[in-house]
Amino acid sequence: MRDTTKHLGRRNQLVNLLQQKGIKDLRVLEAIRSVPRHLFLNSSFEDIAYLDRAFPIGSGQTISHPYTVAFQSELLEVKDGDKILEIGTGSGYQTAILLKLGARVYTVERQNELYKNTAKIFNQLHIRPKIYSFGDGYKGMPNEAPFDGIIVTAGAPYVPEALLLQLKIGGRLVIPVGDEIQIMTVLVRVSESQFEKHEFGDFKFVPLLENKN
Repeated sequence: MRDTTKHLGRRNQLVNLLQQKGIKDLRVLEAIRSVPRHLFLNSSFEDIAYLDRAFPIGSGQTISHPYTVAFQSELLEVKDGDKILEIGTGSGYQTAILLKLGARVYTVERQNELYKNTAKIFNQLHIRPKIYSFGDGYKGMPNEAPFDGIIVTAGAPYVPEALLLQLKIGGRLVIPVGDEIQIMTVLVRVSESQFEKHEFGDFKFVPLLENKN
């Protein structure tokens, strides 16, 4: 597949829709406008890739709604050069958005087949996270910590303590917490032992899996 002016036109329409839905961060909107979402999907989805919908990407996983990607990215408050840990690489679309925002991205994927397929997409599109690893997202990347921000793109039944401990002071963890339905949650590390918690409504994600050795 190629990225054409037709695709750009659809992205412009998507950006307008996201603004109507309340996304205000202009850098996030510009990243959504810039990243060709259809290239992260099977070609059969090309004509509908810019609808605000989730689509299957294999291994029982999905690419999130563009609104969800934009909303989580906005909550993360990425600044240029920030060191960001992404839990759940998935299709790689969120990774690409974070890179467009100027982040240094460290990303981990739990599903082996998806990990391999997305590695091919990264190679084809010249997408270069600092580290792309296969492993258990609940553990994070302790050897690379601390992080300015951590984003979790799957539903977690609880907030993993390991992720909290890998945040810098002032760092933000954006994570959907819950079982069937998740509450979008932001935890800000205000000291070595204290975190501020903020909640931002209900979402529905595929589950965050653990116990990957």
